[in-house]
Amino acid sequence: MPNSSNSSNRASSPSFIALGAACSAGFLWGTGAVVVNVLIAKHGFTPENISFWRFAVGAVILLAVFGRRIHWQQLRPLIMTVLAAGTAMAGYVLCWFLGIEHIGAAIPTLIALCLPPVLVTVFALVRGQETLNVQLFAVLAAALTGTILIVSRHDAGAGTTDQHELIIGVSYSLGSAMLYAGFALISGRLSTRLGAGQATTCLTVVAALVMGLSSLYRPIYWPTGVPPQAWFLYLGVVTAALALLAFSWGAARLSPTALTVATLVEPLTAVLLAALFLGEQLGAWQWFGGFLLLFSIWGLGRRRTLPAV
Repeated sequence: MPNSSNSSNRASSPSFIALGAACSAGFLWGTGAVVVNVLIAKHGFTPENISFWRFAVGAVILLAVFGRRIHWQQLRPLIMTVLAAGTAMAGYVLCWFLGIEHIGAAIPTLIALCLPPVLVTVFALVRGQETLNVQLFAVLAAALTGTILIVSRHDAGAGTTDQHELIIGVSYSLGSAMLYAGFALISGRLSTRLGAGQATTCLTVVAALVMGLSSLYRPIYWPTGVPPQAWFLYLGVVTAALALLAFSWGAARLSPTALTVATLVEPLTAVLLAALFLGEQLGAWQWFGGFLLLFSIWGLGRRRTLPAV
């Protein structure tokens, strides 16, 4: 009997570690959300400019560390998948920012973060990678309800009542959600085939090149002041290179549902840091939403969290 218990603990341990890696990616992205807010509000940088340098700095770091390990013969059969996933990675960030630009942060964040777990779960159910049961439903319901409670009060005064702007903003947000769901479904396979470091490097390079196309309609420039330069480096090293590496490592070991739910730590982190450093107030429902989100992630750790095939 002790042997059976020890075996069960060893079997579940990798899932908890992978879940921790995905949560770490969400946490680091959440810190980046606060930095991006400061760069836009206080320094006047555009989302496209910030996103390009975030991916570009991250790509340089990742190439320095993992570039020599990338072998063309290994990459060649996956090149179209890498291009599609890297484009999706850049696209979901850009569409999210464009949605925020039109209707404020609350609605785009809800759509871009809450819809992907539903989409990937439906896809996994159709392919037989997930089993619909009470536990899965409870985990998803707690995660989505918690995220809605966290985000809905945050930036509640932003947005617009203009119907045309609302349609455009929601359209961008839906595009962001679908691209992120597609990226989550593909990234695990790439990390398994190439290795997390090599896959992350290739995807970040593609994302930087795609974001560079934004220079065709908005200029891209490196900041001149020391504080903005430090924040740009932070975004590239921490929220791109390190966070995407943790995300890719977790993606190779988790189901897409577990992966997307775990990264919902991002809005919780962003709201808590905004309260701590920017003086924003947290309501009781936001605290309750954070509890629900953490409860759902704990519930994921109790389930089998196998990667997609």
